[in-house]
Amino acid sequence: MEIGQKALEALQKQGLSDYEIKSYLSLLQNGAQTAAEVSKYSSVPYSKVYEVLGRLEQKGWVESDMSRPSKYYPKPPDVALQSNRMQRENEYRTYEEVITAELMPIYEKRGIKERPEVWIVKGEFNIIGKVNEMIDNCRTEIMIALPEEQGTFTKGANEVFQKLFGKEVKISVLLSNPSTGKRLRNALPRADVRVRDGMFGGGLVSDAKQVMLLLGKSSEGSPHMAIWADHPGVAMFAKSYFESLWSSSKPVL
Repeated sequence: MEIGQKALEALQKQGLSDYEIKSYLSLLQNGAQTAAEVSKYSSVPYSKVYEVLGRLEQKGWVESDMSRPSKYYPKPPDVALQSNRMQRENEYRTYEEVITAELMPIYEKRGIKERPEVWIVKGEFNIIGKVNEMIDNCRTEIMIALPEEQGTFTKGANEVFQKLFGKEVKISVLLSNPSTGKRLRNALPRADVRVRDGMFGGGLVSDAKQVMLLLGKSSEGSPHMAIWADHPGVAMFAKSYFESLWSSSKPVL
């Protein structure tokens, strides 16, 4: 059974080996099979097929019965993907707890500033991750300016705003789209939301100590970029600029 290159690469990124993909596709096409039949139809060596099917079952892509010899059944792709995603999330949480518990005390104990005060952040996921870190570390006030065209941040805005729900800090959000402002105002009633035309860039200011300026893409095909800084002068300048925009904006009621 042949599949497109994109689907093949997607399965590989889900952690499936070439033998595992061939075995799963054989089961999808032919239905329940014994290990010998999977080996025959998928061209996976018989010496490897039991190991391959065992890994597929462990990852949630197939299941087997108690007959002799055992038959293997393919799970529907959507069910298998959901199971695989849940396993990965559980594994990630476990790794996160172990790494954080072990390494954060080492990092905090050193107390040495080993990074520049201003740096470039590249890639949507890295930007959203840095924004989430800023929110986690925020203690008094977070300011967010988000023009409608600032797609970099918009894609991850739901995740970011969800993190704000539990924060007992002053939240000010400046948007360019009134309808978006109303939706956010309803979803996050603690926030002070305003709208304003003529914003040419977006960003965040946290506690007047950290700032993230969203730059978008420099060219077609290039990664999203942002500037992060914890330089006091840069952060205060960004806060003053935000406040000047804020003073000429309209509250969302």
